[in-house]
Amino acid sequence: MAKKKPADPANGSAPAARQVPMREFSRSLPMSLLRAREAVMRQFRPSLRQNGLTEQQWRILRALAAIDAVEVTELARTAFLLGPSLSRILRDLEARHLIERKTAKEDQRRSMVSISEKGVKLMAVVAPTSEAIYAEITRRFGARKLTELQEMLGELEQCLSGLGSVDEAIAEE
Repeated sequence: MAKKKPADPANGSAPAARQVPMREFSRSLPMSLLRAREAVMRQFRPSLRQNGLTEQQWRILRALAAIDAVEVTELARTAFLLGPSLSRILRDLEARHLIERKTAKEDQRRSMVSISEKGVKLMAVVAPTSEAIYAEITRRFGARKLTELQEMLGELEQCLSGLGSVDEAIAEE
């Protein structure tokens, strides 16, 4: 019996499936979360674009609307943005007068950020569409399932927060 030759992309045949001892790529938790996030954000992007906002800018305005003022490093943590990206986004939002920046009284090296009156007005323009999108997502997915999903995601985040990363574990050895 002749041995089957592996597929060779150079001669036009399909590549051989690699046998890696891992779950299927499409079934990995990070990919499932990314696909779900993309499906959700696809609903919001047209409205954000129509109002001249990126996803990250909207995330910052949403975070700032919930508080009086916040230090920049705390805002980066809250909005899940890296410092350099946040600096650029804050510069853009400040140029559009959607946020205000002030030096912290107790430490002149730190700056405090808050949403401006113009930023609040823009949020009031975007909010009805955003809430309508949430209502449609809730209608399609189900209120109970959406609540359970948010609770489960919160539990997953909480459960993994004390775990640390593999890199941290290796560094401690």
